Amino acid sequence: MGWAEAKFERLGLWVPVLAVLLGACQARPIPDSSPLLQFGGQVRQRYLYTDDAQETEAHLEIRADGTVAGVARQSPESLLELKALKPGVIQILGVQTSRFLCQGPDGRLYGSLHFDPEACSFRELLLEDGYNVYQSEALGLPLRLPPHRSSNRDLAPRGPARFLPLPGLPPAPPEPPGILAPEPPDVGSSDPLSMVGPSHGRSPSYTS
Repeated sequence: MGWAEAKFERLGLWVPVLAVLLGACQARPIPDSSPLLQFGGQVRQRYLYTDDAQETEAHLEIRADGTVAGVARQSPESLLELKALKPGVIQILGVQTSRFLCQGPDGRLYGSLHFDPEACSFRELLLEDGYNVYQSEALGLPLRLPPHRSSNRDLAPRGPARFLPLPGLPPAPPEPPGILAPEPPDVGSSDPLSMVGPSHGRSPSYTS
């Protein structure tokens, strides 16, 4: 057997090995690689702003007593945490009050310290104009703020339904203590730039 024939014979022995290795390295789908699953457990801090049928701008606010209202300005009680429960369904939690936004069968909104999947799960629908619409997953009722200047305990068959989620900005860091600006030089002094500190042994040249 010649040298060339022996070489090809040895290479032939590697063919089954390479086939096994290539079979083991075939591309396989990554578990849970669906793009929809990236929203599972996702948490966002947002202000829910609306201007639908409102005399003034309004941000949804969950207060410490469990009432829900619209306020003109952003406040600690209007900062909300939106957490995805599953694709397209979220829970809404007041960051300041630790109350979940819930909705009763009559459409009334309230804040609860305990999460009820039926009352506190909302379907999030994205609109083309950047606004979102939320509705109770169990009841199918749209999330609406109470009418302007009315108590949340009143029924609200009509009202704002479109909300714009505004990013919740972290609290601004405290400003560093101000640095006093240097006093202007005293042009009438013999040391206008204050290069010579107070000293009992000052040269007579600096004596005014």
